[in-house]
Amino acid sequence: MGFWDTLKTHAKAQFLDVIEWLDDSNDTLVYRYPIFNQAIQDGGKLVVRPGQAAVFVSEGQLSEVFGPGTYELSTRTKSISSFFESIKYSLNYPYKGDIYYVSTNRFSDQKWGTPAPFLFQDPQYGGIEIRAFGIFEYRISDPAKFISEVVGTDGLFTTSEINGQFKRMLVDAFRAACKRLAREKNLNVNQLDGEFFEIKDDFIGAMSPKFEERYGVSVTDFTVEGLNLPDDLRAILNKRREMDMLGDMNRYMQYQTANAIPEAAKNPGMGGAMMGAGVGFGVGNQMGGMMANAMGGVGGGAQPPGPPPPPPAAATFHYNGPGGQGQLSAQQVAEKVAANRAGNHSVWRQGFSGWMSWSQVPEIANLVPPDMPPPPAAESTFHYNGPDGQAELTTSGVAAKVKAAPSGRHLVWKQGFDGWKDAKEVPEIAAALSSGPPPLPGGGGGPPPPPPM
Repeated sequence: MGFWDTLKTHAKAQFLDVIEWLDDSNDTLVYRYPIFNQAIQDGGKLVVRPGQAAVFVSEGQLSEVFGPGTYELSTRTKSISSFFESIKYSLNYPYKGDIYYVSTNRFSDQKWGTPAPFLFQDPQYGGIEIRAFGIFEYRISDPAKFISEVVGTDGLFTTSEINGQFKRMLVDAFRAACKRLAREKNLNVNQLDGEFFEIKDDFIGAMSPKFEERYGVSVTDFTVEGLNLPDDLRAILNKRREMDMLGDMNRYMQYQTANAIPEAAKNPGMGGAMMGAGVGFGVGNQMGGMMANAMGGVGGGAQPPGPPPPPPAAATFHYNGPGGQGQLSAQQVAEKVAANRAGNHSVWRQGFSGWMSWSQVPEIANLVPPDMPPPPAAESTFHYNGPDGQAELTTSGVAAKVKAAPSGRHLVWKQGFDGWKDAKEVPEIAAALSSGPPPLPGGGGGPPPPPPM
């Protein structure tokens, strides 16, 4: 290019004093800064705000990732100058590459769902086709990888452009987890949703590394909001629940009433007839009782006592918890709490000043069984070298070897040790050696003393 052509190019170019990105959207992942026919001025500023990262790209080569802060665009800034030197570029000349801003905030409330039913093996009903849906959350943890693997040359990249790929990976992993739970824990379809709440952290821990390796993205949350069952199976489950309630007539009548109210609302005439039938039935019972009492008085003979009156109906609460809302008895709320102690279980009924935690209501708290103690800590495993050879042994196993041959040389090693150590010098093995019942009096050689007279 001649002198005059160069002069014309620079005359048209505008110098960039400050490069920054202000974004008020909630779905923009990557934004390419517009620098066409503009020159980066030596001494200018690159501003990266909290929740952002910036990357320079030229001819397929990426700069370092610039986190939140203000950077001077000059040869005095090493991370800036090293990149521009590598692409043989001088500041104050039109930049031929791109500057990408990447949002590193969390993108929450991203919806997922199974596009088609998948087969779940229920131990009682066999193969069931179910659907599932929920929400997930993620953030870009490696901006450079995300740009190189996903964005390419796209000038504006939003969540809608990548969520489809993320959903497919999550749904595939969800299906695999359902099959594993059914196989390992013999879960039925009613227990599946609650089990996923318990293993959510493990599920995220298993999926996030795959997303990071492939896209430079971390999965930070994954929730199953509900399962959709076939109508015929739901009818079977409802009928089974109804039969289970027959042992508790009070619960059964509540269940029947709850099912009848929607039908009555659809047909006002039917509702009136039901109300009339109910009133008539109640009055008939009262009249029959009165006549029987009167006849007993006339005859003068002692009449056998009638059946006791039905027990009072159990108090019900308005319940709000992990599984949704409903009207439940104290026992049912206690069962919800016992099944998910980490959840937020709130109740309300007439007379309460507001929603209360289950633990503040004595009649519920008294029904909740005590929490199980935590399982004992797992023993460490050591590489062992002793009188009878080498092996991998637990702490108690090493202690048993030492006790069996106290004069022998017992060495152990595990990850983190700088070399083999004498087993007796390792604190947890020494503690195991010191534990156990105390020695019998007199060396334990003779018979026990006679019992006192």
